[in-house]
Amino acid sequence: MSSCRRVALVTGANKGIGFAVTRELCRRFSGDVVLTARDEARGRAAVQQLQAEGLSPRFHLLDIDDLQSIRAVRDFLRREYGGLNVLVNNAGIAFQVDDPTPFDIQAEMTLKTNFFATRNVCTELLPIVKPHGRVVNISSFQGSKALEDCSESLRERIRCDALTEGDLVDLMKKFVEDAKNEVHRREGWPDSAYGVSKLGVTVLSRIVARQLDEQRGPDRILLNACCPGWVKTDMAGDQGSRTAEQGAETPVYLALLPPDATEPHGQLVRDKVVQQW
Repeated sequence: MSSCRRVALVTGANKGIGFAVTRELCRRFSGDVVLTARDEARGRAAVQQLQAEGLSPRFHLLDIDDLQSIRAVRDFLRREYGGLNVLVNNAGIAFQVDDPTPFDIQAEMTLKTNFFATRNVCTELLPIVKPHGRVVNISSFQGSKALEDCSESLRERIRCDALTEGDLVDLMKKFVEDAKNEVHRREGWPDSAYGVSKLGVTVLSRIVARQLDEQRGPDRILLNACCPGWVKTDMAGDQGSRTAEQGAETPVYLALLPPDATEPHGQLVRDKVVQQW
């Protein structure tokens, strides 16, 4: 495989928004598209479904909760392509509203995947993203709502431009710890573990975009978070008002920003429009 060939990779891509993003990238991205999933059978079945539509994705196993799995994908991309052009961080989990799992367990598991594992993917794969690369982190309007529902002092800390990646990690750990100790409300946190996890993704995107500017400014890599809207998926159930294809529109738009684009960068984007939050 030539290292000159372009490649896009989507995490959690065997169903829902990730699958719809992969399908659209197969149609529109000039290069290979790698569909990843933590379950090999489901991932390969998704690839076969796209092949039946005349598309040609590749498959690679990826469980973002497993650091070795992330590094195996990194080594594959480095070996086969010399790096990565487009990364869409879509993999995530959500507990249903009526799930009886105790809140502290929900908080720990949701943050583990949606925030900490997504951060690990960024840490391992961003160094191999090529110049003019595009990185899209799937967030949610639930993250913005979680910020609104935080205490004023917590909101100020999270919104602060001086907040570092280490500070954010400490805050996300504190939420999990506060939930475990049943003091999260008293400490200013909302009751939504999913919302806090996606708030973390949005803020992480802002911080990492700034790091890219400082460390690799001339490479013009653009990294954004986006809100796909309330999509009918296994995660949201039938309550969603959008199809997965509609939910994929903004992530695909950000993934395919032209090479000479300078913005958006470090933003939260919904319906292709930068959101204030």
